[in-house]
Amino acid sequence: MRSAGALHRLLDVLPAFDGDSRVVTRFTLVPGSRFDVDALAALERSGARTLPWEEALRGEHDLLLAASPKGELWQLSGPRALLPHGAGFNKTIADDGSAGVPSGLDTHYLLSDGKPWAALHALAHEEQVSRLACGSADAAQRAAVVGDPTLDRLLVSVSRRDDFRDALATGPRRLVVVTSTWGPESLFARRPELPAELCESLPYDSFQCALVLHPNGHSETGRFDLSRQLAPALAAGLVLAHPYEEWAALLVAADAVVTDHGSTALYAAALGRPVVAAYDGGNELIPDSPMARLLAASPRLSTPSELPGVLSAARAVDTREPVALAFAHRGQALARLRHHLYRLIGLAPPTGPVRAQPLPRPTTVPRRPSAFAVRAEVSGGRIVVERFPVHTREHVHHVAAEHSVAEQREVQSAAVLWRRAADAAVRPRSSTWTADGWTAHALAEAPLCRTAVAVLTTRRCLLRHRTAGLLSLRLEPHRAGGRVSYADPVAVASAVHAWLGRGPAPTLPASLLCDTGPVTVRVHLTPVDTDDLNYEL
Repeated sequence: MRSAGALHRLLDVLPAFDGDSRVVTRFTLVPGSRFDVDALAALERSGARTLPWEEALRGEHDLLLAASPKGELWQLSGPRALLPHGAGFNKTIADDGSAGVPSGLDTHYLLSDGKPWAALHALAHEEQVSRLACGSADAAQRAAVVGDPTLDRLLVSVSRRDDFRDALATGPRRLVVVTSTWGPESLFARRPELPAELCESLPYDSFQCALVLHPNGHSETGRFDLSRQLAPALAAGLVLAHPYEEWAALLVAADAVVTDHGSTALYAAALGRPVVAAYDGGNELIPDSPMARLLAASPRLSTPSELPGVLSAARAVDTREPVALAFAHRGQALARLRHHLYRLIGLAPPTGPVRAQPLPRPTTVPRRPSAFAVRAEVSGGRIVVERFPVHTREHVHHVAAEHSVAEQREVQSAAVLWRRAADAAVRPRSSTWTADGWTAHALAEAPLCRTAVAVLTTRRCLLRHRTAGLLSLRLEPHRAGGRVSYADPVAVASAVHAWLGRGPAPTLPASLLCDTGPVTVRVHLTPVDTDDLNYEL
């Protein structure tokens, strides 16, 4: 292996040997790549055994498995099998091998002394064999179409989509995943501000945004600098996916993908996810490749504010043709690979079935913003609310901030302050407020605050308004299509605040409809409940 991306593909393939004690696995790092640091760290986390390159050169091996043709692999002794480490060969890399040749198919790397050094090219589709033959007919003779083991992992994980979305706290929102390859023409290199712009321009209660970077992007920049560069977007709730497995789980969970010319979007299209193009052109995309065809068919995103309309257009696009050119033998990759790999080893394969492993649950927990700029429209007993990052100030009805969590300037300027009841098992407090005591304290402490809200549960709040006084709120769930969804009670409280600001003190009990985007809920306002007053925060 040379990089984290190559390692990840190998890890997806190695279950072909599961259950066989005759096979012993060792990893070695092929020298020469500037992206090798994360590969070593990932290996250390996995507990895999490694072999120094010099020692690997001296040994005899029964099988050599690689997911990149670069480096002096031909010096290793033993039958060699080569796999792509992405969804085909859609990109050329400047100043690397032969100009204009797809990365991964360059005979500069595939041949040694004019002859192929790999005994097997395990490819995902016959189209890839044809491209390989353009450079070396001899290498194409050693090719076998086995399918794509990474795609198979995504496919067997589709049934876990709801679980993945629960882990990401997506709820009824639409999850938009931005995918970027690496290099000078990548989306993240050309438009690094796009994730933050999407978070700023899309209503928080309607959209969730995530970013999937190529493993080389992670290796080149590092998690620390990525977190620093993406700080505003992360604070607004952006999910930055880990480069192994979690990126794929996000594609399963996604509602749509915004992409450059990196082949990750082909996996999303294979899952039936709408694809939006954000590639500004250049010299890297291989003409007429599956990825080029996918981008040609997909609507283009010019500015972040266009996304809702562009998503509607993307849902109407049929992407089956480019997907069919990228992936063959769905669900069969490991079984087909097992046959060919054991043939190279010279052993009979195990008799039991081999299956792709489902993806694990995402572990990245997105931040929940501590302050919002709130737009509100009141029409009788119906209030439409949209919430954005707090620095979005255009056409804002009010600012809402989480007391003791948001920045002091946001707390001081907020018309609505909220505090959530603590989960004693998660964040115990040595002392606490009652809902009655805290709401009174918040209004006394913040002169500009008009409404203080104690969020007791997902369906229950105590609200104290400067003129309307104390109210208890009870939220009904949203039911549609056999599914039950809940609005964020903080968003509902902002809706009630906007309604209370329109006129005299309300006659109670009252009932309002609160539209927060994908969820419309009914909230009941009643005279204060004694249990709510004494609820411990």
